Amino acid sequence: MFKKILHANDGSESAFRALSLAIALAEQNQSELHMVCVEELPNLPEFIADVRDAKEVADRRYGDVLRRASDAARERQLQLRTHVLVGHAVRDIVKLAAELEVELLVIGAVGHSELYERLIGSRADRITQLAQCPVLVVK
Repeated sequence: MFKKILHANDGSESAFRALSLAIALAEQNQSELHMVCVEELPNLPEFIADVRDAKEVADRRYGDVLRRASDAARERQLQLRTHVLVGHAVRDIVKLAAELEVELLVIGAVGHSELYERLIGSRADRITQLAQCPVLVVK
């Protein structure tokens, strides 16, 4: 049913629950499985060192996320194609999904910042509104 699946992972436990489901769906449908992580840098940093510090923290965090996700896929004999982007999470996830022509986008319901989501709005909500493909939001 789904030839190509994209999973977006921010390193949260909700994202890893979504990854487990994405892996199961890919295995069941013999799908090509992709995963994207988006490193978000400060919008208006005061100093270039602020950008470097944020990038180093993101690189360390996403290195662990990529290893954990690749191990989970390998346990099920699946190849996980990974993408690490620098930019705006919602915009870049939706853009990558369109570029890859995925048939399903799998995301976690809650990311790292519940306070942000309560004040500004859920990234999961924005992704479901903007994506051109079906989106599965996993609690």
